[in-house]
Amino acid sequence: MSFEDLNLIEPILLALKAEGYTEPTPIQEKAIPVLLKGKDLLGCAQTGTGKTAAFAIPILQLLYGKPNNSGGKRQIKALIITPTRELAIQINESFSAYGNHTGIKHTVIFGGVSQGPQTTILKNGIDILIATPGRLLDLMNQGFVTLQHIQFFVLDEADRMLDMGFIHDVRKIISKLPSKRQSLFFSATMPPEIQKLAGSIVLNPVKVEIAPVVATADLIRQSLFYVSKTDKKSLLIHILQDQTIETALVFTRTKHGADKVSRELVKAGIKAAAIHGNKSQAARQNALKNFKNRTTRVLVATDIAARGIDVEQLSHVINFEIPNIPETYIHRIGRTGRAGLKGVALSFCDSDEKVFLKDIYKLLPRPIPVIENHPFSLEQPRSSAHSARFKRN
Repeated sequence: MSFEDLNLIEPILLALKAEGYTEPTPIQEKAIPVLLKGKDLLGCAQTGTGKTAAFAIPILQLLYGKPNNSGGKRQIKALIITPTRELAIQINESFSAYGNHTGIKHTVIFGGVSQGPQTTILKNGIDILIATPGRLLDLMNQGFVTLQHIQFFVLDEADRMLDMGFIHDVRKIISKLPSKRQSLFFSATMPPEIQKLAGSIVLNPVKVEIAPVVATADLIRQSLFYVSKTDKKSLLIHILQDQTIETALVFTRTKHGADKVSRELVKAGIKAAAIHGNKSQAARQNALKNFKNRTTRVLVATDIAARGIDVEQLSHVINFEIPNIPETYIHRIGRTGRAGLKGVALSFCDSDEKVFLKDIYKLLPRPIPVIENHPFSLEQPRSSAHSARFKRN
């Protein structure tokens, strides 16, 4: 199927062609026709499946050519809520790319920076607003944002909203929306709390589920290192001494852990930076920019901060800590091995984390090969998993 087969308007087709897009991803193929018919949608899809285009394209098309019935300045007709600044910025960039020929105005607002430039744009009038919950509520309370004209509402990365404690803020925002609207709800996982939230947002939705692309494991060489918690830092430095590892995205469970790992790498002479919610917006954007242009070789991130990070030709993902949510493992390793390229995913597992592997293995076609002969090996029963000899490349 091509994008032409989805009955998209010429301005959007031109923009997609300029971006080099030829065929829609599975979620785009399923979601775009549904949304163009005006139906609510409940989507279960991870970052990296193309869901931003899946909702941005139909929203742009449905808004294209619509008159401003409120008179005067443009009113906000579409609202997209997302948990992190990085993802909000990325979504805004996507609207710029896909809506390049539509004349539709949009902007992004988030905390951690001065609100002045954001409020100036809002005063001039926009059609689409991409926002993080805290800054949106703040500007609503100050009278800079009104949601009474909203026709399209998108809640993106709902499970991370729950993780970050944003659900209360999201409910406040929803209470201010018009009851007559088209709603889109996206989440990578659907725990009970998220299902309950979805039920309060979407009405008789069409469900679109894109399973984690476990098949990408064929393109990603995965390895497991059993190592004590105290030796993880030394193992990471040991591995990164291999200069053939051009870029590495290292995952930690906490912000403090990300800072600590980054400091140790820099101390060892490895160019590294940390990215997480406690960093200033300028620091986060600068770290991401340097990682993308390879001034920085290693980026250490928490799962939440990593949402929205899309780095071309990322060679290695390293799980400094095993995630306690199995789908998170799939999300992490999916950062590499994209666009048909091969990637490497390395995971460090200490004694306390072995229990997490059981749930991860339920999502994988086979156990992760274990590297046994590394310098910091933690002895394991040979029957616990497949074994492999340590090869750096």
